[in-house]
Amino acid sequence: MPATAETTHDVVVLGGGSGGYACALRAAELGLTVALVEKDLLGGTCLHRGCIPTKALLHAAEVADAAREASRFGVRATLDGIDLPGVTAYREGVVSRLHKGLQGLVKSRKVEYVEGEGRLEDGRTVVVGDRRLVGRHVVLATGSFARTLPGLEIGGRVMTSDQALGLDEVPGRVVVLGGGVIGVEFASVMRSFGSEVTVVEALPRLVAAEDPSCSTALERAFRKRGITVRTGARFESASQAGGVVTVTLEGGESLEADLLLVAVGRGPSTSGLGFEEAGVTLERGFVVTDERCRTSVEGVWAVGDIVPGLQLAHRGFAQGIFVAESIAGLSPVPVVDAEIPRVTYCEPEVASVGLTEEQARSAHGDAVETYEYNLGGNGKSQILQTQGFVKLVRVKEGPVVGVHMVGSRIGEQVGEAQLVVGWEAHPEDVASLVHAHPTQNEALGEAHMALAGKPLHAHN
Repeated sequence: MPATAETTHDVVVLGGGSGGYACALRAAELGLTVALVEKDLLGGTCLHRGCIPTKALLHAAEVADAAREASRFGVRATLDGIDLPGVTAYREGVVSRLHKGLQGLVKSRKVEYVEGEGRLEDGRTVVVGDRRLVGRHVVLATGSFARTLPGLEIGGRVMTSDQALGLDEVPGRVVVLGGGVIGVEFASVMRSFGSEVTVVEALPRLVAAEDPSCSTALERAFRKRGITVRTGARFESASQAGGVVTVTLEGGESLEADLLLVAVGRGPSTSGLGFEEAGVTLERGFVVTDERCRTSVEGVWAVGDIVPGLQLAHRGFAQGIFVAESIAGLSPVPVVDAEIPRVTYCEPEVASVGLTEEQARSAHGDAVETYEYNLGGNGKSQILQTQGFVKLVRVKEGPVVGVHMVGSRIGEQVGEAQLVVGWEAHPEDVASLVHAHPTQNEALGEAHMALAGKPLHAHN
């Protein structure tokens, strides 16, 4: 930073998504002067194009399924169809209320909110239009964008999740390119809304970052729902004509659809923002940091999707708080990816925290044991008419290092799972706790009871 540059703020945060705004709010709460720069809308991808709107879609899909399957529960109801503009109005209402609340928080904490595209300059300076914001510390939190594949242009009937939120009618046939979190969530929504859905995934299984048992259960459930799953299938090309997309796979097979939804992951939004010119080290577009979110430039930090690792809003949120507290002179505990809960909100849901069985065996060798508790023995799961399981991975005579779950609404149980893994609980510790009946939460208790050597409602 040039000697002539005068500091304008203690902290300048570049990016107003989950990581950026969390950092700004916490830093202000700790008495620091803060400027928050955002070129789009406060709340970022998570609030406006990601977590919140997509989960609103998934809830609408759940309501549609409930109406369609009401007779299973002795309720006479019919599903007349999906009013997609009505779904959009509901979804946008949720987003709008949260957006207004967040704007109020930023204002009440006296964070200076600067609208416009910011660019890092001289290490501690962020330039926004004709303004130069100079911080004792700068936090990079510029988020991510929806990727596509080489040669596959987005437009017309070829969309990412961003454009799919703008649909005004339900497509008859959908090909989802990508079987990761975003892909399976949109596949689930579209099927619930009545589309014929095919998921094309190049890897051998869906949600490949999860434990293989979860992938197997999800693929089985998807096929039961009528979703076609094509794993180990590589995309070659796509063409559009007459409102139809023709997707060609390697080997020459072609699929026709009314919509090709491209869900091949998200890339870091770091290009053209001056990071490298300011001396910040990048690898494949991601900002390289240490475990305390410090970049290669002193006083410059990075959080969220631009940092290699899990691209989850709550990870960025936690990192933002961590950085704010570090800048304020506190000694917060670093955010560890292995202890971050993960939920895929399709039907059925997939939820996990900690190591997969394979990762545990890689780390601990043969000193690993697992137990899989089938939801067939859980009363609330039978009431919900869902199938699935809770799988525990532990070090023998030691703590539980991984929890993996599949089932309707099972994501609500990942909070306790995080505590179990994060606090290095032994199965015996959890087995002694009382879990309310009838809840799916009991399944966690039963799984730990079984692994502690005293199974009760164990069907496997």
